[in-house]
Amino acid sequence: SPSTSRQQNQPQGHYGLTSPISLAPPSDKDHVHTQKLIEAMKPFGVFEDQEELYHRTTVLGKLNNFVREWISELAESKNLPPSITEQVGGKIFTFGSYRLGVHTKGSSDIDALCVAPSHVERSDFFQSFFEKLKNQEEVKNLRAIEDAYVPVIKFEFDGIEIDLVFAKLSLPTVSDDLDLRDDSCLKSLDIRCIRSLNGSRVTDEILRLVPNLENFRLTLRAVKLWAKRRGVYSNIMGFLGGVSWAMLVARICQLYPNALASTLVNKFFLIFSKWDWPKPVLLKRLEESFLNLPVWDPRVNPSDRYHVMPIITPAYPQQNSTYNVSVSTRAVMVEEFQRGLEVTDEILKGKSDWSKLFEPLNFFQKYKHYIVLTASAFTEEHHLNWIGLVESKIRVLVGNLERNEFITIAHVQPQSFPGNEVLYKQSGYVSMWFLGLVFKKAESAVKTNVDLTHGIQSFTDTVYRQASALNILKEGMKIEATYVKRKQLHYFLPAGTLQKRKKQRVSDISQNNSGLQCKRSSLGESCSDGSKDRDSRTPSNSSSLNKISKLDISTAETERLLLILWPNSKSQVSPTEMEATVALRTPGPPIGCTIPGYNTVCQLRTCFVQGQHKLSGTLITDPKSAPPKQHYSPTSK
Repeated sequence: SPSTSRQQNQPQGHYGLTSPISLAPPSDKDHVHTQKLIEAMKPFGVFEDQEELYHRTTVLGKLNNFVREWISELAESKNLPPSITEQVGGKIFTFGSYRLGVHTKGSSDIDALCVAPSHVERSDFFQSFFEKLKNQEEVKNLRAIEDAYVPVIKFEFDGIEIDLVFAKLSLPTVSDDLDLRDDSCLKSLDIRCIRSLNGSRVTDEILRLVPNLENFRLTLRAVKLWAKRRGVYSNIMGFLGGVSWAMLVARICQLYPNALASTLVNKFFLIFSKWDWPKPVLLKRLEESFLNLPVWDPRVNPSDRYHVMPIITPAYPQQNSTYNVSVSTRAVMVEEFQRGLEVTDEILKGKSDWSKLFEPLNFFQKYKHYIVLTASAFTEEHHLNWIGLVESKIRVLVGNLERNEFITIAHVQPQSFPGNEVLYKQSGYVSMWFLGLVFKKAESAVKTNVDLTHGIQSFTDTVYRQASALNILKEGMKIEATYVKRKQLHYFLPAGTLQKRKKQRVSDISQNNSGLQCKRSSLGESCSDGSKDRDSRTPSNSSSLNKISKLDISTAETERLLLILWPNSKSQVSPTEMEATVALRTPGPPIGCTIPGYNTVCQLRTCFVQGQHKLSGTLITDPKSAPPKQHYSPTSK
């Protein structure tokens, strides 16, 4: 593009708010390390080939024509004069990774902006345009998320995933040569249109503010690959999205303008592992404008003072791109920055290689306690709508759990997993998310009840209320939360997902008169939190109870958990197996899994005796003898 060409031809100048930390040119060793970095990334498909690039370009051309056709048809339906109808125009702009030039092979979606003239309303975009897409043979997996911070329509167009946002300008026509960098294009727009336009405006401004595009792009490719492999790439889940990672990398490029990617990756981890959060990351000074739009400024806006990891967009009106980040997700990312620094230091010393940086996080061995969140629906279409809403609200659950005084970390795994065959037969289409929990170390031997019910119930209420407001709540849509320990995860995860536990990963656990004592593992794992590597001890009179706690389980659904645990069970479970799996207890105070110093409380609406259904007397190890299951529907609640 013209702006890219101008950037590459510019003489080196001053970039960013401060002077560079170093202007040192790259050494021969830096070139070698950078080439090795490129080779290490190739197997992950981060570099797109020309054939795929051509296909994306073709798809965008078709989509652009599709948008122009829709806008013209809409003008006719609104009885605009023919002279205007013929020239209304309309245009698709790209932003995000595609515009930055760092899209990956095969799996990258395209962030796109539909710009329309003044006669087109947002409601038209989510109604008539959505219906037009729905009738297009090349369009698959179509869904709209109108209540998102930036409302979006998601779909696949000829195999390419598209996230399309919308903005209308205060102009009668939208020409092909429209330039969105001019602040005047924001005049008289509502806040949702301004946010939509900012995607494109921010991307172009980032490209303008880096000293060397080639080094920036290669470094960003490496950082994005690392973030995805380590499970910290997800704006919607409270980590960072593509534009935030791009701004962090751009800031490092400003501080080391002559460095190659191998050095820039190392400096990235160095700077941000030691960054004084919530001090903001800025690529340039905050600007004022005659438009007087609200900008990020904690001195003026009280809500901005609560942002824990602010990264500020460089285009007016400047906003914090990381408003979703929580205390837990920031802590997880800082820990990963520290690991990245250690690994890249070793690489640059010749003691390791780049493949170690991209080793995946073993999330399912990292914690002792987990919550499994399940979203299900009867049809594929309903399921797509449902999981889109549930996923957009999971950070609410993380926030609720963080506010529990006994929880220090609530770490959500951004990747969702499909339900197993048993879940599919029971509930239709199923998606699951997993959250790892770290509990504060108990200060005394006295056990305290840790009640997770309120935080989870508040989250589910939020989702159902939002679904009702959007009129998408259908028969069969439901959310369920299950508290499990690490050793029970295999009941929920697809076969092969859990890696075998390495011998050196298992912590030595010894018991003494005062309780359980955790010894440090050979990998140097900290035992500062009392939940991470201790076995739980249950009271002597209920040793076989409270190992898994199912939330909001109805009487007719009581056999469902058992079907998950023993899908092929035909006979009585041995006492040993029963001790590991029985989840329910007789009438009395509800108790979940016992943690050293704590009991995790989860509300149970149905009471059981050990190994027997209280109402029918049927052994719970025999699912076939259980009462017939009635599908639960939130609409009948």
